[in-house]
Amino acid sequence: MKNWLASCVIGAFALALPGIAHAQKTKVTIYTALENDQLAPFKSSIEKAVPEAEVVWVRDSTGVITARFLAEKDNPRADMVMGLAASSLLMFEKAGLLETYKPAGADALKPVFRDPNSPYTWTGMDAYLGVVCYNTAEAKGVPVPTSWKDLLNPAFKGKIVMPHPASSGTGYLMVAGWLQSMGEAEGWKFMDGLHENIGAYLHSGSAPCVQAARGERTIGLALDMRGASEKSKGAPIEVVIPKEGVGWEMEASAIVKGSKNLALAKKIADWSTTKDANELYSKTYAIVAAPGVENKPANYPANAEAGMIKNDLGWMADNRERVLAEWSKRYESKAAPKN
Repeated sequence: MKNWLASCVIGAFALALPGIAHAQKTKVTIYTALENDQLAPFKSSIEKAVPEAEVVWVRDSTGVITARFLAEKDNPRADMVMGLAASSLLMFEKAGLLETYKPAGADALKPVFRDPNSPYTWTGMDAYLGVVCYNTAEAKGVPVPTSWKDLLNPAFKGKIVMPHPASSGTGYLMVAGWLQSMGEAEGWKFMDGLHENIGAYLHSGSAPCVQAARGERTIGLALDMRGASEKSKGAPIEVVIPKEGVGWEMEASAIVKGSKNLALAKKIADWSTTKDANELYSKTYAIVAAPGVENKPANYPANAEAGMIKNDLGWMADNRERVLAEWSKRYESKAAPKN
């Protein structure tokens, strides 16, 4: 009888094993600056594509995640980074903190979204741009600007707001864009003139456009998607891509060197280049890595992607501290108070 019972228990346990094994998942920790409302859809899509993985997000701003990642360089806690500024990933790449891996679908992406250096370590996801939100009602007949230099018009004195580049990635991509596209001497000269018309440097990438949309300022320099959103809500603004082009950044992903779950991380990196992944990116950003995936919102400027300057993300990463120190020395007097 005992032998029979034992056989039954062993047999039942053996039958259950495949189900148990299938139910077991490995936790993959991903550091991210994705917005909170993006996390659940991303997790669901990743785990559908890689069912043996359980995604554990560690989320904060790009600045905080970057600092945390660098502080943990001798004992990495993450398996991947995803949805972080590419300029941050370039800092990690330079420090030898990223795994060499080119995702399966990388070659099909737009060239600007692929790591141009060897060995290959990171892949772009989507891009965000710095644009002009121009309140035509508050402008009182002054024509819509078509050039960055139009913002130097004395009629705009105190009527322009932009993001503070030390506290907002949007502010920094604008400053870096001017310095690269105009040349450093002309770029600083332009910013000296712009400073005369600045009302305040705000600690947000979207707040300047919101203030312009409300009529609190005439011009807000801000994110492309915020401009389209505010205009779609009925604000009397034009979203302008100046003729010289605009600065931009991208979100990107990479595998952390020393990941204890390298095989799964590679599968997730492969997922990040798929059409499904890019369709998720396009719910938040108009410009994504995969050709043919478009979900541009109403009132998004038609010439935005064509207006992206030839941006050296490596230059942005390497010169960040120097540029911000010089910017602060010149313009900090108009920084808005921090909450």
